[in-house]
Amino acid sequence: MKRDATHMDQVERWALFMKEHPNEWMKYHSSFIDAQFDQAYSFLHSLSKTKNGREKIIKLYNIKNVGGYKKLLG
Repeated sequence: MKRDATHMDQVERWALFMKEHPNEWMKYHSSFIDAQFDQAYSFLHSLSKTKNGREKIIKLYNIKNVGGYKKLLG
């Protein structure tokens, strides 16, 4: 897979930041990852409120034990 220059520039900047801030980079990384989960949960919550949303989530995640996902499926 070919990456464009801007992507590689970002990867290199992040690697440099990690080297220069060995005790701080994890705080930024954790914040970014937490935001990704928040967006995913928000999307699933919105999807669950649409017509057939619950069924779409079950199919998307191949959920077999529907009772075990009460919080996710509403």
